[in-house]
Amino acid sequence: MRGEKYLTRPQQYACVYHNGGSWASRLLIMRALDNSLTLSRYGFSVSKRVGNAVIRNKVKRRLREILRTMPLKPGWDIVFIVRPVAAGADYTAMKDGVVALLSRACLLDSATEDESGLLPAVKTGNH
Repeated sequence: MRGEKYLTRPQQYACVYHNGGSWASRLLIMRALDNSLTLSRYGFSVSKRVGNAVIRNKVKRRLREILRTMPLKPGWDIVFIVRPVAAGADYTAMKDGVVALLSRACLLDSATEDESGLLPAVKTGNH
């Protein structure tokens, strides 16, 4: 059950890369594509330019935790491409970047968005 929220096959990533929309920030690039499912799935692309294995895994752990708490709209495949500058970013900066990208793409679920306090943070930020 846990694996169904992740993109796991190279074909799934390729489909999002070729057919999905793209949004970029200083730390991340996000690509998203409608998947016609009842849940949203996500994946990460972290190249060796970001850092060694320890740094790359730390970045992925942070992104997984950020997305675990995000109220995503169902029915989307999302790929986050990490830029090398993200290796030096802290958790808060990375979370702000993810929230900004998801908001710009209209992928945050508005029903729970107001309760969690995410919407005001996006409106007042420098995005």
